[in-house]
Amino acid sequence: MESLLVLVGLIVLAIPVTIIVLLVNHTRLRRRVEHLERQILSLGSDAPELQQVEPRKPTEKPDRASKPAPWSAAKAQSVKPVAEQTPPAAVVFREDRLAALTIWLRENWFYAVSALSLALAGIFLVQYGVESGLLPPFARVIAALLFGAVLIVAGEVIRRRYGDDESTATAYLPSVFSGAGLVTLFGGVLAARQLYDLIGPEVALTAMVAVALVGLVLGWFHVPLLAAVGLTGAFSAPFVVGGTSENPGWLYPYFVVIAVLGLGIDTVRRWAWISVLTLFGAYTTCLLLVLSSPLTEAAYLICVTALAVIAIAIPVRRVWPNHGGSMICEIVSRKKGDGWPEFPTRLGFGAVAVSSAIVSLHWADSVDEFWLGVVLLSGMTLGLMLWAQRAEALQDATALPALGLVWFVLMHGLDNGIVLRQFAETFAETPEADFPWVITILIALGVVISITAAWRSMNAQRYAAIWAGAAAVFAPALAIALEVGWHPAHVIGAYPWALHAIALGVLMVVLAERFARADGEDRMRPALATISALSCLSFACIIVLSSAALTIALVVMVVVAAALDRQFNLPPMTWFIWAGVFTVTVRLVLTPGLAWASYAPVPEMALVYGGATLGFVIGWLLLRPMHRPVASLLLESAAWATGGILLSLLLERWLQSFGEGNATNSHWGLGLLAIIWLLLAFAQVQRLELGGKLNYVRYLLAAFFASHGLLRLAQAVFEANPLLGTGVPPVLGPPVLNTLAVAYLLPALIIGFSVWRIYATPLWLKRASWGLTSVLAALWLGLMIRHVWQGAAGMYEGNGVTQPELYTYTMALLAIGAVLFYQSLARRSDLMRKAGLVVIGLAVAKVFLIDIAGLGGLIRVFSLLALGLALAGLAWLNRWAKLRHSPQDPEPLDH
Repeated sequence: MESLLVLVGLIVLAIPVTIIVLLVNHTRLRRRVEHLERQILSLGSDAPELQQVEPRKPTEKPDRASKPAPWSAAKAQSVKPVAEQTPPAAVVFREDRLAALTIWLRENWFYAVSALSLALAGIFLVQYGVESGLLPPFARVIAALLFGAVLIVAGEVIRRRYGDDESTATAYLPSVFSGAGLVTLFGGVLAARQLYDLIGPEVALTAMVAVALVGLVLGWFHVPLLAAVGLTGAFSAPFVVGGTSENPGWLYPYFVVIAVLGLGIDTVRRWAWISVLTLFGAYTTCLLLVLSSPLTEAAYLICVTALAVIAIAIPVRRVWPNHGGSMICEIVSRKKGDGWPEFPTRLGFGAVAVSSAIVSLHWADSVDEFWLGVVLLSGMTLGLMLWAQRAEALQDATALPALGLVWFVLMHGLDNGIVLRQFAETFAETPEADFPWVITILIALGVVISITAAWRSMNAQRYAAIWAGAAAVFAPALAIALEVGWHPAHVIGAYPWALHAIALGVLMVVLAERFARADGEDRMRPALATISALSCLSFACIIVLSSAALTIALVVMVVVAAALDRQFNLPPMTWFIWAGVFTVTVRLVLTPGLAWASYAPVPEMALVYGGATLGFVIGWLLLRPMHRPVASLLLESAAWATGGILLSLLLERWLQSFGEGNATNSHWGLGLLAIIWLLLAFAQVQRLELGGKLNYVRYLLAAFFASHGLLRLAQAVFEANPLLGTGVPPVLGPPVLNTLAVAYLLPALIIGFSVWRIYATPLWLKRASWGLTSVLAALWLGLMIRHVWQGAAGMYEGNGVTQPELYTYTMALLAIGAVLFYQSLARRSDLMRKAGLVVIGLAVAKVFLIDIAGLGGLIRVFSLLALGLALAGLAWLNRWAKLRHSPQDPEPLDH
């Protein structure tokens, strides 16, 4: 029975070989028939042409002189003149290549099936006899290895005797046999290790390296099919063979060896897609292995990092990478006709991106895994800066592991990682414990990376300022990530944590001095380091100072930045000033903001807002002689807005001392709040002069602030108006100089003054603002007159109107009309003259419709007398003004 099974197995193994032999013979016969047909058709042609199509005799060996060796071909390609080289393709898997692959598979699918059949035959030969027990494990492994060797030898015999190019009948056959033989060899070694435990991991890895070297040599001489078959089989062999192992982590070096094999083949043959297939298979199989064996996560992280390293080094065949050409980030600014980044650049960048993402997104379940992730990410960052220094095209790839390190540290703080828990519990459980050094170590690591980036900046041929910016940003960014996620001040104390920030500031001062010594008149790099130093000092102030002191400290930093710009001519200081003004404004308005200012001690509140106003003014004066339009306008607008806010808050706190209402339910409190928000809105309007894309943000901010201000004004006019309600807080103060002026006249003056001061105010906004100013001023005037005659207790409209009050309204309208007429003469404004006529018309209508019925006695007489005299005088004045404005074309007299 066993002999019958062996016979059946041999028959099964012989089937694909027989099919291939028949296909080869059929193809050879078809080629001969086609050749004979061409000879018959070309009988009338010249002899040289007949000789050109004469086939090679089957017994002749192919001419190897016409086909250069892989190394010489690659070398010739590398020394090819630049003018003759074609620009690299943008992508490997283009539509035309995919279409060609589809056509090839449709016509030659039997080659792929044959290779798969032979490979599976070799692998299953190892497992054959497990149930029957015919062969011992050692014999099964030896049989598989022999079968693989026979397939490789058969492929080489066919290649050397008959050839392997498209013009031969044996095309692809050597690759089919050799590829299946490689897969069988890999499967035999894996079975000896995983299935039968005949060898240790060291011997298994050595055997894998040997097989990989054989495949590397074969791949240099064969078509890409062999490489694809060999790589696919090698990556899938561990999962096909199966078996169990207590620690399958040794397979990660195996996958790295296979990746080296694939990249090594492609670095000579330059097929490109073989490298992509190699890395895809390596990352995929490593992921599948770690998902099936989570205990191998540490080895998995090391493996994916190693894949990034070999993806950089092997394609350029350099121990010290020298990638040239464009960077990946330069694709954004790429113009039509410019070359794409070279394929090794794209391959290395992609591998670094994938490895950085895997390591930074990995969640560490232990302290060792956390530090392993930190070491791998920082190692990739430093490696790209030091080891890949000559690889100019990979400069932008350095940002990937660097950002990954910051993210890794941040997330293990926000999600309460195991290292954070140990760090936070150090003094909580054991007060006498040693100082926890984890924060200091991470900050020191950030310092090392920043110093290395500064060194790259000093030696960079291009993008020296960007490297300097990286040096100035990385260490402070890592410290901010620790502050946000870890809150070190709660464990080690505020002052020790602030010392870390001060140390970073000292480092940045040293870098600024070094950059300034090296650059001379070029101020970009010293300015970046100086900005970072000021930011570090601000960060230290945030850690240790109170809310009020912090705001003052930030203002001082803005003034210091302006002074440094004035002294050393550092234009990039505008960035820090912009950030400082924004931060201080947020603190003054939002957090702790106006809510804090409403209950904080008045001296402290006045110190904060007054100090901010004074600091903005000093910064503006320092930059006035210099050409700093952005910083000057920011400081000027911030000074106006903050000064107005300070006066409003002081007035509000003083009125609150009377105990009659507050900022949320009184007409004067709502008016003051409206002033604050409107000042902020006009500050954004003034900054519209700067232009640029940020103007869209300024429009949104101006609309946000203005809507708040108008809402408060509407509440003051309707809800808290003492004329319309009885339960609202009363009017405080004597006639004229009272809270009515605070609620209505002061906002009108602020709006009018802001529109007059800001020249760049849009025309529609000017007209709307002047209209709102007029309405508020008229409202104040009417309420003021009523307060003069009725007092605070009689402001409600239900109390009626007295005759003197009614007469005063008439005289006020006449006076306003006269003023408008006078201004129309002084300014030669026809618009103001018409406005005066409208006011006079209102006064006339009021006298005849209201005053005659409401007044009595001498008041009625004086009202009509004043109206008549005023109209007569104004009629003469109107006539004279019209003649003065149009002397050449006087209007005819009315009859």
